[in-house]
Amino acid sequence: MNIEPKILEYILTLVAEKNFTKAAKKLHLSQPSLSYQISKLERDLGVQLFVREYNEVVPTYAGSIVVDYAKSISHQFQQLNNELADIDDMKKGKLSIGSITSTGAHLLPKAISEFRSFFPGIELKLVEGASPELQDMVASGEVEIAILSTPLKNSQLETEVVRIEEILLAVPPDHWLTMYSEVDLALCNNEPFIGIKPINNFRYHTDDLCEKAGFQPNIVFESININTCQSLVLAGIGITFVPKMFVNEIELHEKPVYLPLVINGQTPKRAIVTAFKNIGYLSKAARAFIDILKIE
Repeated sequence: MNIEPKILEYILTLVAEKNFTKAAKKLHLSQPSLSYQISKLERDLGVQLFVREYNEVVPTYAGSIVVDYAKSISHQFQQLNNELADIDDMKKGKLSIGSITSTGAHLLPKAISEFRSFFPGIELKLVEGASPELQDMVASGEVEIAILSTPLKNSQLETEVVRIEEILLAVPPDHWLTMYSEVDLALCNNEPFIGIKPINNFRYHTDDLCEKAGFQPNIVFESININTCQSLVLAGIGITFVPKMFVNEIELHEKPVYLPLVINGQTPKRAIVTAFKNIGYLSKAARAFIDILKIE
């Protein structure tokens, strides 16, 4: 039997939406029409592809196999479209970019503006999310590149460094550590820490810094937002790590004191990288955007 490409789109949309009505709306179809197409495919294949569980539509084992093939084929079509667009000298095409919200807010506006001035025919799509989610999206081909901070845990990704920045320690203005012009992190082994939640790679990095300094941080509070962490520092809840790009960003009449750190004689830093699949085709648009990020 022949499976039409549009059926693959129907399957992937249904998997993403987990609901026939929502999927049909996204596909600009009626719900009965989508249900008929999926049922017809199931009859043709002789297997059930989807079942209802807890008010959600989920793939069966057979369905998950079809979904994997659909993703692979969809990715190959996207690569073909990218290559054909490149042949047209980047006069048209699409580039999907993933980014952590906080980091993207600092790096992307100027880069996007410059890219659009050079390549006005390339449509840019920005997807924001947590680092693990974005890594999976790059690996699956859902976005072509993502702006992330190290360390990354997905072995299917390759990275290029676009910026390296110092990591500072934010403390309340009246904290005893302010007597130092530079703080050895080992001195903080008994201090209460406010940590970024582990959905952010920055948390893995700072936990590793503490381990290198000889202790595990006493995390008394967590937030997904670095600026919230800084506000909690001012409230006297604890101390926190801050990438240099976030220094003095919070809009309060008083600000934390930012202290340089040293660990075993080294200044701690983090790398901001662009991540992309380590196999396959990287479009000219993606390469151009990465190069612009490196210049900024």
